[in-house]
Amino acid sequence: MMSYTSKLPASWNDTPPPRKVEIDLSSPGLAVFELERLLFTGKAIISHADEVWPRLYIGDQNSAENRADLTKHRVTHILNAAHSKRGVQPDIYECMEITYMGIEAHDSCGFDMSVNFRAAADFIHRALSRGGKVLVHCHVGVSRSATLVLAYLMLKHNLSLVEAICAVKQNRGVIPNRGFLRQLIRLDGQLFGKH
Repeated sequence: MMSYTSKLPASWNDTPPPRKVEIDLSSPGLAVFELERLLFTGKAIISHADEVWPRLYIGDQNSAENRADLTKHRVTHILNAAHSKRGVQPDIYECMEITYMGIEAHDSCGFDMSVNFRAAADFIHRALSRGGKVLVHCHVGVSRSATLVLAYLMLKHNLSLVEAICAVKQNRGVIPNRGFLRQLIRLDGQLFGKH
């Protein structure tokens, strides 16, 4: 059983931690169902991008293309989890001092997103540790981008999957597809060895 206690810096989020959440990740099929139920209790999406961790945003395609908002919010790094030849190209950020990383990922249960977990986490961590602001986005900002942010919180902040979901869903409703949830459950097992 995993239980959740807020690990957010107190100065960033002074709200009391949510009720204790316990989910048994040892049975992946049941765990996916339980995690989806937990995710469905997340905040409704009312904006194109939301800060889910200090200086770390999850957003949609629109948030990545809005140069005025990127400048206003002083975004320094963009991780595009839906990079493609047809989508937003990094050259739109020329003269903006934005560092770009693109990952060609498909939002399908059969796509192996886990091969990108470490590179994405390293990119985010490097940016944040230098005082940067990071926007992680995909088309809608709920599955691919959320999966990479959850993996980052697990890999770089030692949060369990349940803890990472609880931290993110307070500020943005996300719902990684079931294949991505299974991959995150595997990562949780590798990191914490409890299942």
